[in-house]
Amino acid sequence: MITIIAMMTSGLAVGFAMRRRAMGWVARVVAVLVWLLLLLLGMEVGGNRDIMAGLHRLGLEALVVALCATAGSVLGSALLWRSVKRNNNRRP
Repeated sequence: MITIIAMMTSGLAVGFAMRRRAMGWVARVVAVLVWLLLLLLGMEVGGNRDIMAGLHRLGLEALVVALCATAGSVLGSALLWRSVKRNNNRRP
């Protein structure tokens, strides 16, 4: 965990020091690395017999979590929208 925090802090320091330079290439490198990470993660999951055997159960749990998260987001957005709309109606 210390290594992760140290790497993030180092990245922040380098980014802060180089903030005035054009670094558009960084976004492309990050995108490629994320795609590579996803590929390697898929290979790891696909090669794990225990995960593949319980995939139907994990898929159902993931679906339930995703649906609950979506419902919570919709409910929170609706409440926030109602609150903002009510506050705008009170202003002169």
